Amino acid sequence: MTQEKGDDELAKLAEHMKELWTKFKTTCSNEKIDQTLRLSDLCMESLCKLSDKWSNRLIDGDKMITKFHEYTDEACQKNKSIEEKQDKLSEVLADLKDGRKEEADLMATIQELREELIIKSKTTHLQFIFRCVDHKDLEKPYILTLTINEEGAYEVISCFPPLDCIEELQQKVRETSNFSAFIANVRKAFIALTYK
Repeated sequence: MTQEKGDDELAKLAEHMKELWTKFKTTCSNEKIDQTLRLSDLCMESLCKLSDKWSNRLIDGDKMITKFHEYTDEACQKNKSIEEKQDKLSEVLADLKDGRKEEADLMATIQELREELIIKSKTTHLQFIFRCVDHKDLEKPYILTLTINEEGAYEVISCFPPLDCIEELQQKVRETSNFSAFIANVRKAFIALTYK
């Protein structure tokens, strides 16, 4: 009987230990599941944050690529505009060069005509050729051709380059008969013309 009692106690102890073990397993398993679930939630939260962060970076990258393409297009347009302006500038410079050559040719022709005019002046006329008038071109001739008309008064036949005040000067020399003052005033008028 003592043995039966001991066996009963052993069975009860074994059953009690089994219950404890089941409780322990359940408790440990539940804690591990809870812990695993918490870790899983933390991982999911971290993954969501990283996903949001990389999505934003991807959006920013797309914006940067778009801006880069816009700047590239704008730079291409500006380069094209610069090339067009350079072409126009080249045309203008070529036209300017042609214009200068044409001006030089015209000046040479005018000089030839002046010299021809000087040679062809009639002996009944009095011709004055003024030089050292224009400080830029001291050899440039300024020409005044006079005659004495039938009344014995001085009359201007030609004046090159033309002077606006020549009629007034001619009238004054007729009134005063001061020929040297007349010539001096004509020279002063030619000098004043070079500064206009």
